[in-house]
Amino acid sequence: MTTIKKINDKNILGAVKVLKAGDLVCFPTETVYGLGADATNNLAVAKIFNAKNRPSFNPIIVHVSSKKMVERLGILTSLSEKIIDAFCPGPLTIILERKKDSGLSDLLNAGLKTTAFRIPDNTVAIKLLKNFKKPIAAPSANKSGYLSPTKAEHVYEQFKNNEDIPIILDDGRTKVGLESTVVYEENNNIKILRHGGISKELLEDSLKIKIIEGNKNTKFSKDLISPGMLNKHYAPKVPLRINAIHKKNDEILLGFGPDYEEPNLSKKGNLVEAAANLFSFLSIYEKKGKKIAIAPIPNNGIGRAINDRIVRASSSSSR
Repeated sequence: MTTIKKINDKNILGAVKVLKAGDLVCFPTETVYGLGADATNNLAVAKIFNAKNRPSFNPIIVHVSSKKMVERLGILTSLSEKIIDAFCPGPLTIILERKKDSGLSDLLNAGLKTTAFRIPDNTVAIKLLKNFKKPIAAPSANKSGYLSPTKAEHVYEQFKNNEDIPIILDDGRTKVGLESTVVYEENNNIKILRHGGISKELLEDSLKIKIIEGNKNTKFSKDLISPGMLNKHYAPKVPLRINAIHKKNDEILLGFGPDYEEPNLSKKGNLVEAAANLFSFLSIYEKKGKKIAIAPIPNNGIGRAINDRIVRASSSSSR
C-alpha cells in the first residue's frame, strides 16, 4: 500500500530502507517528483520501467549527491566539469560517458556507453542520497507519457495501488515545475537535448560559448540518448490546444500575462512562474474533464521549455 509521508528524519531513513530492499520511493526534487530506485540494482531499475510502463529504450537519469559522486561514476572533461561547477546542484542533467567500473545497472542506459547524471537542488533529495550512499535512478514519478507530478498528490493518484512503491515523500509543490535541462558535450560543443529549468541563454551567458540545439524529438530508439526526447510525452488525458487567443465553448483557457483572466499561468507574464504552474494547472483541469486551451507563451528563456512541453502534449493528448 502506497502512503504519503511527511518530511522528517525518520521517514527519510524509512525511504532509505525501502531503496535498500530493492523497492521504489517517490521523492521531491526542485523540478518534479522522481520515482527512485537503487541505480546499481537491475531488478529495482526494472521495477521503474514496469511501474511507469516506460519503453526500455528510454534512458533514465541517475541522481547523485555531489560532484565527487559524478566523478566516481562518469568521465568528466574540462568543459563538462565547468558546467557542473556552474549549475549543479540545480535543474540540469549532463550526459557523460560512464566508467566501466561504475557499477550502474545496464538497464539505465538503453545499451549506450553514456549515462545522464544530475545533482538535485532539494534538501530532501540530497538527504535521501547522502543517507543511501549510492546513486538513485529516478525519472519523473508518472506513468509514461502522462503529466509530470509537481505535488505528492499527483504521484499518489497514479501509483496508489502499486505494491512496489510503498512511500511518497511529500515536500509540497516543486519549485521549478518543469524537468531539468539536458545537455551533452560532443566535439567540444554543448548541445541541448531537452529544454528545461535552465535556459539556453543562461547557459551561454555563464559558459561564454554558443549552445547548439541537439536532436529533435523522436519516435526512434536509435536517436534516443537522453530522457524526455520522445514525441509522445507530458500529455494530459483531455484535448489540448496551444497558441489560443480565445477559448471555445467547451474549453478552459489558461492565460499568460495581464491581458488574460484567471486561470492564468502568470498574470505578471513571468515565465518562471508559468513554468512552476504548468503541470499543476494541467492536472487540475484534466481531472475536471475540460478541454484545455493555452495562450501563446514567449519562446525565449525558460519559455522554450514550456513550449516544448505543451507542443508535445498537444500532439498526443487526444488519446
